[in-house]
Amino acid sequence: MGTGQRAERAERADALEEFAAWVEDLMRNRGYVIDGPRGGGKSRLADDAGVHRAAVTRLLHRKSMPDLETMRRLAVVLGVTLRDMLIRSGRLSEADLPLDPDPGGSMAADRRISPEEAARRLGVPEELRGLFVKVTRQFLPEGSQP
Repeated sequence: MGTGQRAERAERADALEEFAAWVEDLMRNRGYVIDGPRGGGKSRLADDAGVHRAAVTRLLHRKSMPDLETMRRLAVVLGVTLRDMLIRSGRLSEADLPLDPDPGGSMAADRRISPEEAARRLGVPEELRGLFVKVTRQFLPEGSQP
């Protein structure tokens, strides 16, 4: 194994260590008991999230990162965003997942779309678009029509 491969493996191990420690803190803060001899919190988390217990165990034992679907389910149960999970895991960076790609910039005024355009983009069937538009307009503040 070359020097570059060893460095990459060490970097992955560091990322896994940091991520697992962060998940453990989240678990403790949400009442999952993971420090006792029985460690029932791991199983409870897996059950609550609907994931394999082995996936949680492998993460907490610093053996492997969970897959995307497992991260998504854990994020819901632990009360964090999938974005946070992906960034904390090192899989993606904040630059890869910007919160707002153009905060207050030139596109801000262009973000509003009409109910008709929303129906089209969402794939609402043609025969239901009129109803969709009518219902949607009821939720828009007066004067906010694009």
